Amino acid sequence: MRTIKQQHRAVSAPIDDLITYRALPTRSVEHLDPFLFLNHHGPQVYKANNRGLPFGPHPHRGFETVTFILEGDIMHEDTGGHQSVINAGGIQWMTAGRGLIHAEVSSPEFKRQGGPLEILQLWVNLPARHKMTEPRYVGLQEPDIPRVSLDEGRVSLQAVSGEWAGTPGAVQPLADIALATVHFKAGGTLTLSIPAAHTIFFYVVRGRLRVQEQETEALRLVEFNHDGDDLRIEALSDAVLLLGHALPFHEPIVAYGPFVMNTQQEIQQAYQDYQAGKFGQWRG
Repeated sequence: MRTIKQQHRAVSAPIDDLITYRALPTRSVEHLDPFLFLNHHGPQVYKANNRGLPFGPHPHRGFETVTFILEGDIMHEDTGGHQSVINAGGIQWMTAGRGLIHAEVSSPEFKRQGGPLEILQLWVNLPARHKMTEPRYVGLQEPDIPRVSLDEGRVSLQAVSGEWAGTPGAVQPLADIALATVHFKAGGTLTLSIPAAHTIFFYVVRGRLRVQEQETEALRLVEFNHDGDDLRIEALSDAVLLLGHALPFHEPIVAYGPFVMNTQQEIQQAYQDYQAGKFGQWRG
């Protein structure tokens, strides 16, 4: 059985009027290679005629953003020519690669009507060989993501990438990154085999769980040792879990602002390229 190394509490990090908890990085954990960053926005309810999400145009290079829309919506636009509005239950997978500018805001309808909002954004590193790959974007609504029903329906797993219980995920990423959202009914159990060499990403979004005989709860990031293949999760209440795993890259990580590269020189080059307009021109 894989053992738990430590549990990390997400820290409050509000952005304007957006309730935000940052689960990674915090003072107790810098990254879980190749998983770099996780912001948990909400849950909160927006009134009618609101300003929506505050993420206007900004650049990225050298990694991928994976965004899980649990409530509300996101309107995406980038300098690669991609546009979409993804609703609750959907995901966005954006490969920044060599660089682009994007914006993540709320749709005009959400800003007009308001409603509940809860969003997770995860940053996943790219290996050095893919840092300068061509940017790409995949936006999927909930019906586009395979769903696996387990434990007589008490566990429902959205297979975003990788393979889960024999079901391939909706996205085929450049690196072998497996990601899923798991919805538990109280008493539901999930048993998985994950290679001991893989880093497990385990963030409790809602509810209470027991994993490897230890209890954990919402807003907790659970860090595991690399000492076993088997993972057993039991729901002590209705719960939602963001779950992933991947072989660590074991490469240098130099992160500064919106760029994640392997050397300080590459970070400086990213800023120069951005200022020179090589990430594309924002239409607005």
